Amino acid sequence: MALISPSLLAGDFSRLGEALKLFERIGAPMVHVDVMDGHFVPDITVGQPVVKSLAKATKLPLDVHLLVERPERYVREFIKAGADRVAIHAESTPNLHNALAEIRRAGAKVGLALNPSTAIESLLDALDAIDYLLILSADLAFTGSSFLPHTLEKVRMSGTLRRDLRLDFAIQIEGGIGPGHIEPLVQVGADILVASSDIFQKDPEVCLREAMRLAASAPQVARV
Repeated sequence: MALISPSLLAGDFSRLGEALKLFERIGAPMVHVDVMDGHFVPDITVGQPVVKSLAKATKLPLDVHLLVERPERYVREFIKAGADRVAIHAESTPNLHNALAEIRRAGAKVGLALNPSTAIESLLDALDAIDYLLILSADLAFTGSSFLPHTLEKVRMSGTLRRDLRLDFAIQIEGGIGPGHIEPLVQVGADILVASSDIFQKDPEVCLREAMRLAASAPQVARV
């Protein structure tokens, strides 16, 4: 069954506590937190103090996506602050394997994130070191970017590699995902979908419940 990870960035930053209560009430499995540094991507969002406050305010696992340069400098700090899952970008560091190992040593689930233009085949030797692969389905360098249709084939290829290499990483998708994208993504192999502003267009609770229903009911390809 595929899961929905609601994104904190889709909410009102003046009411983060209410957003967390909503996520808990509807039974979300985790909460997604995008950390942007103004260098790897233009925007600046939250840092370690906010993650620490979130960890105190909710029992939900914190699914932290580091869109920062040289993330190996910060992974221990974010995990100490409360991150349960940490994804770093293959494009953000020349020391990818060491950075992934640092996440593992610090006690969090290890994620490898890929920009839309990065081919999964270029990172075959890193796939056995991760717990989940985070595929960006929109260009997060530009606010409001639309879902990229080629993501479906990229997810399909990732699932094929997972099967052929006999690995067990989850496939997570983020960026521009609307209600109409959920079932097609799950059908080609997505396990976790990040719900952001395209899901929260109207009533957040109604939209999130519907997204979770669609994800749970969509037929999913076999993992092995």
